[in-house]
Amino acid sequence: MPVAAALVSVLTFLAAKDSLTDDAYITLDYAKNLAVHGEWALIPGVPANTATSPLNVALLGFVTFLTRISGAAHPVVALGLVDAGVSAVLGWAWARTGRPALAAAAGTALILLNPILLSALGMEVLLIAAMLVLLVAFADRPVAFGILSGLAVLTRLDLILFVVAIGLCAPAIRRRAWRVLGLLGLIVLPWFLFSWLYFGSAVPDTLVIKQLQKSFGGNGYLETGLRLMWSSDPLAVFSFAPAELGVLAVLASLPWRGRAPVRGLETTLRRRLAPFIGLGLGGIAYYALYSMLGVPPYHWYYVPPVVALSAAAAGVALPRIPHAGVLVLATALVAGYAPAFTRPVPWEAPPYFGNWASARDYARVGRELAERVPGAAVGSPGEIGTLAYFCDCRIIDGFSDPGLLGPEIRQRIDNASPVVAWLFRVNYANFDWSRRPIRLGYQLRYLPGPGQWQVFSVAKGVGHFTLEPIR
Repeated sequence: MPVAAALVSVLTFLAAKDSLTDDAYITLDYAKNLAVHGEWALIPGVPANTATSPLNVALLGFVTFLTRISGAAHPVVALGLVDAGVSAVLGWAWARTGRPALAAAAGTALILLNPILLSALGMEVLLIAAMLVLLVAFADRPVAFGILSGLAVLTRLDLILFVVAIGLCAPAIRRRAWRVLGLLGLIVLPWFLFSWLYFGSAVPDTLVIKQLQKSFGGNGYLETGLRLMWSSDPLAVFSFAPAELGVLAVLASLPWRGRAPVRGLETTLRRRLAPFIGLGLGGIAYYALYSMLGVPPYHWYYVPPVVALSAAAAGVALPRIPHAGVLVLATALVAGYAPAFTRPVPWEAPPYFGNWASARDYARVGRELAERVPGAAVGSPGEIGTLAYFCDCRIIDGFSDPGLLGPEIRQRIDNASPVVAWLFRVNYANFDWSRRPIRLGYQLRYLPGPGQWQVFSVAKGVGHFTLEPIR
């Protein structure tokens, strides 16, 4: 299983590597600066705290550092190596869950080939998948579960929902809850304390940035997810179908059919089945939480619940179906992903894509920008990751310059409930409110339609950039 999972990951990476999203390049920017300059920064010389996944950046940064043996850093090569390794761990974790081999293979395929996940390669999506299945696989080992819980939280802070849900459903973890919490704290507190003291925030600043963005054209996280699930687009329907099967499997397994609540719960949530139900409940809770937070419907925000519920479907429902039925169902679901793989390889754009320009066009603009205004600070047009990576220069916005974040943080605090506002004040107690933004020399702007510095996106069509000096 690990070898097969790694091979699938290599093949999908080769298809997607030239079409990574702009946010994936933000991660690669951090990894490159960590490997080359030893800085936790999106742009050289300006430490920042907008990397959502500390563990993913650390892994990519370390492997990128190793690629320097060739004479230069190669973050994209490092990404391919990390993805293959993480996918192998995912396959190994599935094998350890004790589920039938056919169900484990189906679960691995439903995750690794899902177009939503593949559209966010370069971000922490594969690491999320591996961590969630590892938590299930070690839900009978409190020490290992505690360590993995800490690593999961360092992968994404919001994965704590899955840690809690799986832990509550697994008797072995409930009985050793304090030990698990102690190990979790031992893993995560050093990073959060360092981040709080050095960056002025224990959690990534993207928590504020993304919440203030709200929605796209009035469509929020909840509405967009439901619209995709029940749309007329077969690719969208099949991308969410395993997760919907997971919801049904989890709800059908809950002990509310004529049994005493506590005893029934202990009977149903037993041994290897219990953690999968917890994983599915965590996916449902995650979707509900993000719907309430009002965050924008970025496609990678759907990866944790889709992965969790797809895994729950494979772990809870498929083992109850005859082998022939499993083969037919899994084949039908994976076949539904086919439209994502019928496009020319390597992809011009991933199946889900919303950036203003393709990665190739952004790369061209970034290189040309470095030649036009070497050493100047340039205001970001609104998408920064790919430009900063290929320009290797100072592209400035709130993701790269903490000096711009003060007003946004204050706005978020002012609009929050009393309890949430207090939590934000504690989190930003060490923030440098006196820090001034980097002074810009130029402003880069994106405009729809043809123009001299022309680009194309499957999501936006033809557009162009303009570069304006700031006097």
